[in-house]
Amino acid sequence: MKMIIFQEKNTQRRKRDVSLIASYLQVPLRYPLRLGGSRSYINDHASSIDPASSDLSLDTTLSANVKPAEFSLFLEGQDTTRAAYAVFLLNKDIEQLLNFIGVKSLGPRHVLANLKKLLRSVQSSEYKDT
Repeated sequence: MKMIIFQEKNTQRRKRDVSLIASYLQVPLRYPLRLGGSRSYINDHASSIDPASSDLSLDTTLSANVKPAEFSLFLEGQDTTRAAYAVFLLNKDIEQLLNFIGVKSLGPRHVLANLKKLLRSVQSSEYKDT
């Protein structure tokens, strides 16, 4: 039980940090976050697109009506596969921000290490001076 609580508190900090850094850098996130304290979500527009519709030409009315799939960034009462995918999407946002500032990501399985690298890079004097 303590492990789950610890993980959820870390996830809360990660999503808030990613959202704040994206705002600071003025970068729209590929997978937008809907912050709600311990009940936050991440949106994936690609998951909500019907594979059969990919054969159709892109229609602006179709894309305007597509609602993004929402994945919870909390574990309580949630499917672990969907929660793991949500953390994966959060890491993709972190990688997007790392790429924006010209720093190489450590890979998809290193969420905390990537976030640490992002935080250190943004706070470094080299970045602040640019």
